[in-house]
Amino acid sequence: MKFRTKIALCMIAILSVLFGTGGSLLLSASFGQSLEREQDRAYEAYQTLAGTLRIIGDINGNLIYEDIADIVTKIKGESAVSWEMLRFRTENGTIYESGNTDIKASNGTPDAGVCEIRCVSEGGKNLLILSGVLTTEEDMVRMDMARDITGIFRERQSWQNIYQWVFLVMTAVCAVVSYSMAGILTRPLKRLSKTARQISGGQLSSRADVSGRDEVGLLAEDFNKMADHLEKTICMLREENESQERFIGSFSHELKTPMTSIIGYADLIRGGTLGAEEQAEAADYIVNEGKRLENLSMKLLNIMTVKYDRSAFVMASPAVIVQSAAERMTPLYRERNISLQYRTEEGECVLEPDLVCSLVLNLMDNAAKALPENGGCISVIQEMRPEGCRIFVRDNGRGIPEESIRHLTEAFYRVDRSRSRRAGGVGLGLALCREIADAHGGYLRFKSRLGTGTVVMAVLKGGRSEEEK
Repeated sequence: MKFRTKIALCMIAILSVLFGTGGSLLLSASFGQSLEREQDRAYEAYQTLAGTLRIIGDINGNLIYEDIADIVTKIKGESAVSWEMLRFRTENGTIYESGNTDIKASNGTPDAGVCEIRCVSEGGKNLLILSGVLTTEEDMVRMDMARDITGIFRERQSWQNIYQWVFLVMTAVCAVVSYSMAGILTRPLKRLSKTARQISGGQLSSRADVSGRDEVGLLAEDFNKMADHLEKTICMLREENESQERFIGSFSHELKTPMTSIIGYADLIRGGTLGAEEQAEAADYIVNEGKRLENLSMKLLNIMTVKYDRSAFVMASPAVIVQSAAERMTPLYRERNISLQYRTEEGECVLEPDLVCSLVLNLMDNAAKALPENGGCISVIQEMRPEGCRIFVRDNGRGIPEESIRHLTEAFYRVDRSRSRRAGGVGLGLALCREIADAHGGYLRFKSRLGTGTVVMAVLKGGRSEEEK
């Protein structure tokens, strides 16, 4: 059953109970008041007739039975109350009777001075019967009076019929209104459900177009936040999966070429078909390719070590690390006609010195590979920050295409595969730098322009001592 139908049924049930109970109580109270008014009027008439007869009996010293008819006739003519039956009886029998003589009174004898009132249904009519006893010097006279109150019961039945029709109409109107209102109230939920189906179908950018600060609006807001987080997570997983696929493909490619060469040359050597000089060349090639595989494995091992080992962080000077790396690379750069400049700032922060040195060397090595064969310029700048330090490595080389920047830190990714392979790179240097920056709570940022050069910023957030701050 739909939630809209449930709301409508609940509203109809509540209205039915409340309207039914209220209407029944109202009809019952109205009928009770009408019946009570009739009893009061009948009792007043009874008291008038009984009092008159007592007065006459007291005046005459005795109640003359033959005069009852004249007295009753006179009082009935003056009274506004009409009687269905009027009867006077003694122990010897009935002394006066008028109206419907078939109406039976109660067999019991009321106490003197007490008027018994009761309602009975007889002959298709509803009667109000009053019974009492008049005491005389000679005898006790019982007086029974009956009044037709069928009109009150008919009026009640008429009101009940009207109430039933009104109840049915109200229920029908409530059903239509409540179903429509339920549709309005559940419309945001339908849109929310539609959006959920769209997201489950792959449309991750779909969002619930529901406004308002009620519970449904807050639910839609939380749903959209969840959808945003889900979309980001799925996109990250997709990117990670694509990165892993590229890693597997690149790793397989990096292994395939040297392994094929090693196996080929080893097979030639084993076959004994090569001369001494050719065997020496094949052995040299096998050794070189083996070293390249060893270098590859060591690079991967370093990445895994940095990623999962967070020990040996100490207070150290980044300036000393940068100066040491620059001095180590200066002779090599001089042979290639590369100008190296660096500027440092004194201070200490929490670092792993060997890892930071490896980061600087890798960034400088990548900058050197981007320079043309006739040389160029590399500058290294180190700055202290409140949360740690920043290291900039700038070159005036060929630059990096914009679409390649986001992939630079992926393992085995190389902007120019032919140049990198000739330079001896395997595409793991920047991946290692990213892990080192992550280990220090920092990150890498790249800014490049084709034909102008590249700037790499490494932010390390190891923290600083209070004295340094």
